[in-house]
Amino acid sequence: MFFQPKLLKTFAGYNQTLFIKDLLAGLTVGIVALPLAMAFAIASGLKPEAGIFTGIIAGGLISLLGGSRVQIGGPAGAFIVIVYGIVERYGVSNLLVATAMSGVFLILMGAFRLGTLVRFIPIAVIIGFTNGIAFLIGLSQIKDFFGLQIEKMPAHFFQAVQALYLAADTFNPTALAVACGSLSIIIFWRLFQKHLGFLHHIPGTVIAMIFATVFTSLLDLPIDTIGSRFGGIPSSLPSFEWIPVSWDTAQYMVTPALTLALLGAIESLLCARIADGLIHDRHDSNQELMAQGFANIVTPFFGGMPATGTIARTVTNVESGASTPIAGIVHALTLLAIVLFAAPLAKNIPLASLAAILMYVAWNMGEWKKFIDIKQFRLPYRITILSVFLLTVILDLTVAVQVGLLLAFITFIYRISSLSRCEIAEANIYPALNNLQGRIDAYRIYGAIFFGAVKLLEKIEENLPSQTLLLDLKNVIYVDSSGMDTISELAHLCKVRNIKLIICGLDHQPYEMAGRSGFLEKLPQDCLYPDLISGIKAATAS
Repeated sequence: MFFQPKLLKTFAGYNQTLFIKDLLAGLTVGIVALPLAMAFAIASGLKPEAGIFTGIIAGGLISLLGGSRVQIGGPAGAFIVIVYGIVERYGVSNLLVATAMSGVFLILMGAFRLGTLVRFIPIAVIIGFTNGIAFLIGLSQIKDFFGLQIEKMPAHFFQAVQALYLAADTFNPTALAVACGSLSIIIFWRLFQKHLGFLHHIPGTVIAMIFATVFTSLLDLPIDTIGSRFGGIPSSLPSFEWIPVSWDTAQYMVTPALTLALLGAIESLLCARIADGLIHDRHDSNQELMAQGFANIVTPFFGGMPATGTIARTVTNVESGASTPIAGIVHALTLLAIVLFAAPLAKNIPLASLAAILMYVAWNMGEWKKFIDIKQFRLPYRITILSVFLLTVILDLTVAVQVGLLLAFITFIYRISSLSRCEIAEANIYPALNNLQGRIDAYRIYGAIFFGAVKLLEKIEENLPSQTLLLDLKNVIYVDSSGMDTISELAHLCKVRNIKLIICGLDHQPYEMAGRSGFLEKLPQDCLYPDLISGIKAATAS
């Protein structure tokens, strides 16, 4: 079927035992998602409810329509840097437009079965921009971690560093103490989580937020909270509102929307692959992309932000016993229940604690060990990963990915072309070639004849024999249009110089390419042989 959510396949054999497991897992993940959703929204320059509404609506839709059994969708840390930049440059209304447009792109990617293409993005590019985003998330949280008095953090790296430097003398010791205390609780809980009995399912981020909120309320600490900065979060259902579209600026949202779509696709499919390994199942990548697309189209109309699959919440879901998308739907309903019945309690959540949570998320999000082990890799890999990282930090993710893909492309072309080679068929291996030097030249070509390796045939053109040229293409696995043009030019040159061209071993893809290009029609019937020995016999007999 073209559109078949994974949920439909889970009803067969579904029973009360599985439902209870999914229910408990969904409740756990819903509690886990609360502080993360608010923290991601605040760090993105939005109100905390934007993250919660996204978790409710997008999280429910992704589980309802997705191609993975256990993936949890919602706001993600990877989007923080991009969303913050869009909000600062274009405003919240245009962020909603870009989010909806990214949803359309994701649906098209899924409809055209492009889900598998995301896997072709080199790991060096993924690690580079992931570490860059993690670094920027940590940088953006220094303000609230230290309680600095900065009216608005700039989106660009150098301006952000300057703003932090200028405000260094305004740091709040109380905020720093709350942040350090929260971070200590998170780390302690992670180290000893397995020894905490029935509490081990609850992550340290939730415990840290609860402790910080209680202490801030009881001691009336002089630090910024959700209530003091945002007035709390609404205790009502998100309402539907048409997105205000300014057609003068909507045209500039195409590039940000493509960036959101590409990053969302990468994040969700990477997360789905990790989930597959945990539950020994296989997700439908194209169905997952379409579900992500629908979620990102709908969510902006309820004041939400971009959504994708989230690794931390998905892993928590699996570890809590989830086996079907029902757990993801329960997670969304849990967030909804928290908003309806416990929203007033959120006003005392200190921003310093949320900053500590995001610092922890950023640290775990980055693959820092890859930087430590970078000397083990080849120079092109090192250049790619460091270039993408630095460009993500200093410029933006779009430029970083473009440059990274270009570097990876150049490296790939160089390596593949270096694997292609051309050898002269030696007379000691083929005795029939004895005493025929200068009249008959035989070459064996290996690898691929494509635009990066056409120089192999160009070298043959410079040393053409007087009578016959034999080309053994038995070991050629691929020929592109540029390679076929070069072979055609060589054939034409042989015809002009009255040199007989014999091609041997043309098979599979090269044979198909030769047929589609019309080369076989131009080649005389006595010029095509199955192998080099047959070609040599035909050349010496003529």
